[in-house]
Amino acid sequence: MSTYFITGISTDVGKTIASAILVEALEADYFKPVQAGELENCDTKKVERLVSNSNSVFHPNSYALQTPMSPHGAAEIDGLTIDIKSIKRPQTKNNLVIEGAGGLMVPLNDSETILDLIQPKDKVIVVSRHYLGSINHSLLTINILKEKGFDVSIVYSGNEHKSTESIIKKMTGVKVIGRINEEPYFDKNVIKEYAEMFRENLK
Repeated sequence: MSTYFITGISTDVGKTIASAILVEALEADYFKPVQAGELENCDTKKVERLVSNSNSVFHPNSYALQTPMSPHGAAEIDGLTIDIKSIKRPQTKNNLVIEGAGGLMVPLNDSETILDLIQPKDKVIVVSRHYLGSINHSLLTINILKEKGFDVSIVYSGNEHKSTESIIKKMTGVKVIGRINEEPYFDKNVIKEYAEMFRENLK
């Protein structure tokens, strides 16, 4: 069984939708180690609502913080310090999808970032979305992961931008799993359709 770590080139690039598609495609478990804000409608609940299969288990956050901001700051407001030793991956015999918070270098505390949660055998999937500056963010994210020896692939979120995607492919050589288009809405049926499309490329 494999662990897939979903990270983004920035915030709001589509990590949670990508996570739901992967969970459905692999009938995997889901774990979001640190949730900051939106506790009533957190990412775990969003993914659970979008997944149809009955095999996936949705594990509780290690840290559920009140304020929608960088985890280190949200923890400080809550009177906490995030200790990554307290972030224990769920014990499962299933595939596991782990969703990070924001991008790779988002601080968890004064010395550690989301990157420190990724383990050597994880398959890392970078969610990239086109905006001014996204090439830089994509290359920085992918290159730091490659330098550290991770198995890296990419999912594009949003409308195609050929020149952006072409240069990212030329400069990184990473595998593209697929694209999540700008959809009018996402529900279980839409997620299931994407899961069918993505499944072969996840092998």
